[in-house]
Amino acid sequence: MVGLVIVSHSPYISKGLVQMLEEAQPEVTVMDAGGTDDGDMGTSAMRIQTAIEKAEAGEGVVVLVDFGSSVMNAEMAIEMIETESDIMIADAPLIEGAYSAVMEAGFGKSLEEVVNAATSAKDTKKVQ
Repeated sequence: MVGLVIVSHSPYISKGLVQMLEEAQPEVTVMDAGGTDDGDMGTSAMRIQTAIEKAEAGEGVVVLVDFGSSVMNAEMAIEMIETESDIMIADAPLIEGAYSAVMEAGFGKSLEEVVNAATSAKDTKKVQ
């Protein structure tokens, strides 16, 4: 099953989002990589790397990020991983993309299908 990693500058946002995703699809591994190593605001390549390694169950990992340095640190984290893994950063809205991704992962979809679901979430209308 595809795993997910949530990266936000705010550890509160990432923790809350992980909790919501785990309730939606409890069988999907969703790891929190929000905040710095000290739990402050910001992001950490090492924290993201560790989360990716824990989320990897053999079918790949989708990393969902908020903005700015979360993208840069996610890219660095992927470069630091020594094992052969399929890892993709989804260019998606964090909350909507993560929810779409966890649903597809829970249905056993491929890495590419999970990423596509996440990125397609940016086209979803909230208000009609």
